[in-house]
Amino acid sequence: MKMLTTKNLLIALLALAATGVALADDFRVGYVNTDRIFREANSAIAAQTKLQQEFAKREKDLVDLGNTLKTASEKFERDVPTLSESQRVTRQRQIADQDREFQRKRREFQEDLNARKNEEFQQVLEKANKVVRQVAEAEKYDLILQEAVYISPKHDITEKVIKAINSQSPAVTGATSPK
Repeated sequence: MKMLTTKNLLIALLALAATGVALADDFRVGYVNTDRIFREANSAIAAQTKLQQEFAKREKDLVDLGNTLKTASEKFERDVPTLSESQRVTRQRQIADQDREFQRKRREFQEDLNARKNEEFQQVLEKANKVVRQVAEAEKYDLILQEAVYISPKHDITEKVIKAINSQSPAVTGATSPK
């Protein structure tokens, strides 16, 4: 869906006013809160659940690796006074290597998670945009905004869109939408 920016909307309204064309009383504007859709729509909740399941093992492995590194570091700090210089240097290198490996795995995990989130939520957004078009056409809206500084609650059609999305997507078992 091609979105109008506030600037483009203002230009269009000024152009209409400049030509002497007044906006009719039946000009309908609606607003959709995409953040709320990402929190409450069944498809968004399903995407979050899918991501949590997909990345749970890697996250647990990272936590375990972090705990192992922390334990090794604490043990090293306790043992430093009794270690010879060569033992101290060797253990410092080992801990530094473990830390680099941990940082690398954490960075890769975050990158992979962000990429998958983007994929999943792009699908949710595409579905939401289809539903927004359907609602706009069915209820004869002239303009639907997805971003605005202020919108009167009477123009907010987010609840209608969420209900329409949820009617197309089954509820996620074991998860409830926050309200």
